[in-house]
Amino acid sequence: MIGTRDCNHDLNRLRIFSGSSVPSLAGKICEHLGVAPGRATIDYFPDGETLIKLEDDVRGRDCFVVQSTCPPVNNNLMELLIFIDSLRRASADRITAVIPYFGYARQDRKTEGRTPITAKLVANMIASAGAHRVLAMDLHADQIPGFFDMPVDHLTAAPVLCRHFQSLQLENIALVSPDVGNIKTANRFAARLGGDLAVIDKRRSAGGTATAIRIIGDVSGKTVCIFDDMITTAGTATEAARIVREHGAGDVCLGATHAVFADPAFDRLEKANFKHIVATDTIGTTEEAKRRLPNLTTLTVADLIAEAIRRIHHHESVSALFKEHYNHPHHV
Repeated sequence: MIGTRDCNHDLNRLRIFSGSSVPSLAGKICEHLGVAPGRATIDYFPDGETLIKLEDDVRGRDCFVVQSTCPPVNNNLMELLIFIDSLRRASADRITAVIPYFGYARQDRKTEGRTPITAKLVANMIASAGAHRVLAMDLHADQIPGFFDMPVDHLTAAPVLCRHFQSLQLENIALVSPDVGNIKTANRFAARLGGDLAVIDKRRSAGGTATAIRIIGDVSGKTVCIFDDMITTAGTATEAARIVREHGAGDVCLGATHAVFADPAFDRLEKANFKHIVATDTIGTTEEAKRRLPNLTTLTVADLIAEAIRRIHHHESVSALFKEHYNHPHHV
């Protein structure tokens, strides 16, 4: 683990608050930093409105609020905005929105007339609420940091996922990109894990339906590893698994940062017979996921986010973190 526990007195100015979406992850982040979690009460009016009251003094403090905008997306997004507004009105010196999973990221462009660019709208809302910067992980599109009129530190879970797959000691592997747009990601994993690179040529006919047409590359007799930024309905991953098996692949493994698991993901993943499914805790693992997917492994990204927070707090480079993180053992 990187030395996040070597905290000095300046961390007394640091406050880390947790929304209700990923309290376990936020707790691990605080543990890695050696700071007590910020105290706040999250309550609801009878009509469903959210009320947040800060129980700690934040005047002049460097404040971070950890909240994934995962399902229920709109509730968690609104809670994040209210948290930021509460900190602003309580005279926090700097407010960083730590968003391990950024919802609405797929609505990053106009695909047809008279449709919104909702990722930009959400970025504007976070800025209007009073955030000074954003810390996010594996955003769905590279252009999303440009939607924010503030600094954005964009982390990747690749070091965490790579170390786990290396520990599995898989042999004769092929890294398969589930679509053409994911080639860069697959190439990064291939560089770390070794093995051949192949690409699925995919066509999407509807929002949740993807059909694999052909494969570019050789997967015959190989252990295939498929990496993506998120598993939502699992249509992309299961279609990719189907086509690589049709081309002679052996075991198929799936890795992703965000385990969204929207219906009908569980049904598809159960039928797809993956050897391993690996995701991180940017979204909390539900009891249904544990029950229905015994081959699911959830890795924590708490130490990665904690070190990024420490560096932001001390005005140090965050990008340098990844050069170091590949060379350190992973602690859950």
